[in-house]
Amino acid sequence: MPSKRRRFTLFLEVQTVTELLARAFEKASRLPRDLQNQLAQELLDEIAWESSWDKTLEDSQDKLDRLAEKAEREYQAGRTEEQGIDDL
Repeated sequence: MPSKRRRFTLFLEVQTVTELLARAFEKASRLPRDLQNQLAQELLDEIAWESSWDKTLEDSQDKLDRLAEKAEREYQAGRTEEQGIDDL
């Protein structure tokens, strides 16, 4: 049976990951178990947050499009005024 490190290397070779991610996993595999678990949880949380954010943007795209169209109509009708960041 291959060693733990060899199994990990085989896993990375089979999976489609970037070279940078593979290097990060390789380095992380040398950390103590508690730090590996902490790092893994942080990565999973970040992936979940990104997925949630992408879904939020996807679900709100129609509303954002309508707001942009309304803003363009108001601008074209002269009902807007230019403001700087300090005026907001």
